[in-house]
Amino acid sequence: MSKLIYILNGPNLNLLGQRQPEIYGYDTLADVERNCAAVAAEKGFEVKLFQSNHEGVVIDTIHEARQTACGIVINPGAFTHTSVAILDALNAFEGPVIECHISNVHKREAFRHHSYISLRADGVMAGFGVEGYELAVRRICSIVSAKK
Repeated sequence: MSKLIYILNGPNLNLLGQRQPEIYGYDTLADVERNCAAVAAEKGFEVKLFQSNHEGVVIDTIHEARQTACGIVINPGAFTHTSVAILDALNAFEGPVIECHISNVHKREAFRHHSYISLRADGVMAGFGVEGYELAVRRICSIVSAKK
């Protein structure tokens, strides 16, 4: 069984640490990857981080995960609120999926309150800053380990 967890990030998350730090903080995606890799390693897992500003690339990566990953942590960014296509791709993935948002989307604009991704997610992290990624990785490790 695979012990690889994909961490997928959607549009504008390549600017993490630079874009609206009052909302998203100063940590970068490299920091997220390093911290999640450390958490995963404690549990005997590995992580692979992806980011794309293109919906089709996110979908292709989810398709790839079907063959290689035991779980997915996904911060789809704005695709959260718009992408039935990403939802459909996640529905074809058999492992656990944790949706992750750095900010508390429920304290923000009303359009951010709806998530297509939540219809598939086994859990949702929102408002924990980048630490939410680490918590999501821990949860996937727990779910996968319990299935053995």
